[in-house]
Amino acid sequence: MKKNRLGTSELMVSEIGLGCMSLGTEMEPAIGLIHEALEHGVNLLDTADLYDEGRNEEIVGQAIKGRRDQVVVATKVGNRRIAGKEGWSWDPSKAYVKQAVHESLKRLQTDYIDLYQLHGGTLDDPIEETIEAFEELKKEGLIRYYGISSIRPNVIREYVKRTSIVSVMNQYSIADRRAEEEVLPLLEQKGISVIARGPVASGVLADSGSAKADKGYLDYTPEQLYTIRQGLSRLVTDQRSMAQTAIRYALSHPAVAAVVPGASSREQLLHNIAASNSPVLTAAEIQEIRELSPANLYKQHR
Repeated sequence: MKKNRLGTSELMVSEIGLGCMSLGTEMEPAIGLIHEALEHGVNLLDTADLYDEGRNEEIVGQAIKGRRDQVVVATKVGNRRIAGKEGWSWDPSKAYVKQAVHESLKRLQTDYIDLYQLHGGTLDDPIEETIEAFEELKKEGLIRYYGISSIRPNVIREYVKRTSIVSVMNQYSIADRRAEEEVLPLLEQKGISVIARGPVASGVLADSGSAKADKGYLDYTPEQLYTIRQGLSRLVTDQRSMAQTAIRYALSHPAVAAVVPGASSREQLLHNIAASNSPVLTAAEIQEIRELSPANLYKQHR
């Protein structure tokens, strides 16, 4: 599988990674899916301490035993459980980031994390303090590089301006082109890579996604999504399905180093991976897709 450099780092990541959030909590089948992915050239595994309250990191840790040098492990920090308080609390403080990394390392059964990502962020955060935490973790050898996982343009701009982040994980698909105007050009200019999550828009852009389209997606009505799906169906070939076309669209932007679609079955996993061998989109096809689905803009996430 093709590998791309992640930003200015030394990390070479498979253009199709594995979003581990949808693997489930059963250890054996989830490990089987991860091993299948690795055997087909995937080396980027994206998890988070938040997923299944740490269980997801434990599964990834078990799956990569004996294969650590073959894998780029990306995980996230910033959400924590507070005793007596329901749900997750946002905590990007230096103290918490430096505490949480040790818990993630233990669950992942490794002594370093390749890519440590802030799992969100707002302009009200103690940003300098958060940056200090990541920089210190780099010096201590506990993380190799850091990035952010955010869809807030103003937050992304602050981290681009103030830090040495190598990547931004951002939701990006044919049905969510919000990043194209504000975020992707800036990152491309600065040599910071995008890891695109949700390239198939929660299944809306998958071949069997008509039922999901019926529920709408972001600001799109079911009718609008139906029109997009109908248009995409004209680009489907024997070598490239609708879902693979959607994955190839996300990969077509020069700022994007990798996509991380999720998979909950072997069939789905292999179908996603096969997009790497499907024909790249031509300039005419990209233009046709953009006419089908005009770029939407960020509204609330400022």
